Amino acid sequence: MVRILPMASTIAPSLSSLKFAGAPRLSFALSSSIPSRRFSLLHLGSAVPQSHFFGLKAAKLLRRESNGMGVALAGNIAQASTTATQENILEWVKKDKRRMLHVVYRVGDLDRTIKFYTECLGMKLLRKRDIPEERYTNAFLGYGPEDSHFVIELTYNYGVEKYDIGAGFGHFGIAVEDVAKTVELIKAKGGKVTREPGPVKGGSTVIAFIEDPDGYKFELLERGPTPEPLCQVMLRVGDLDRSINFYEKAFGMELLRKRDNSEYKYTVAMMGYGPEDKSVVLELTYNYGVTEYDKGNAYAQIAIGTDDVYKTAEAVKLFGGKITREPGPLPGISTKITACLDPDGWKTVCL
Repeated sequence: MVRILPMASTIAPSLSSLKFAGAPRLSFALSSSIPSRRFSLLHLGSAVPQSHFFGLKAAKLLRRESNGMGVALAGNIAQASTTATQENILEWVKKDKRRMLHVVYRVGDLDRTIKFYTECLGMKLLRKRDIPEERYTNAFLGYGPEDSHFVIELTYNYGVEKYDIGAGFGHFGIAVEDVAKTVELIKAKGGKVTREPGPVKGGSTVIAFIEDPDGYKFELLERGPTPEPLCQVMLRVGDLDRSINFYEKAFGMELLRKRDNSEYKYTVAMMGYGPEDKSVVLELTYNYGVTEYDKGNAYAQIAIGTDDVYKTAEAVKLFGGKITREPGPLPGISTKITACLDPDGWKTVCL
């Protein structure tokens, strides 16, 4: 008997109907919600033109999504890397042994200022150095040795008798045991008192405000004995939350307290490395609606001690600061420093 073989069908089966032994059925649905399409493309590769199966428009869509997936994947990897870097830097910043070392500003008559600070405010002249080749002189004053206390570095530039303090700088704070007695002494020496002794509005702490011969304001705060009498530097900022975030993450400071005064339309944040009554703090002040200040040319910077200026510079870059001097040793000596600006343009030197 002659066996008649069936003729091959002239209708080619659709690829989606094929099932390979031991393999799942392949699907080419175009909906992006079905992951099997990605599986199909992965296996087809470029051996068969996609347009052969899907048409030109569908093939373009598939290629576009494939490219988009690659870009998204690269973006996710970059974001994960940045996040990991931020976490590593944040962890290091928390462990870094930091301390505010000194504040630097310019005066028009160095001897006059030294006399006022030592006779009226009870500071000691710690050291003085003259740099004639660069035409300036420095004097360091404070209430204890530089290696354990926050001190003032006064700078006198030859021939410059006056500076513009600007509106951004606020004041320095000094803790004294008797504000009224200190004010009497300052008046007797010819000093200027801008706020007579009395309790702070809404509180019990006795304060007074004075000005030094160059016009820098000092707040006198009545406190008991403290290891850090030179206790505050107040600066005005245009975005308080932004500044708090920067000083916490880039410099490892702690937000000690935050106080809003809606009556006078300002908010203050105290930042530092220890309690207010035992260490110096940075007082950041935000005045409602004011986003920018004229900084003048009198106030210069704060110096902060760090274990690693290179990592500090990385933290500053990551969290919104601007490096103005890349980290590295000073010419001729081994001391390494870096300098930066915070989001408001206030300068800090780390060493």
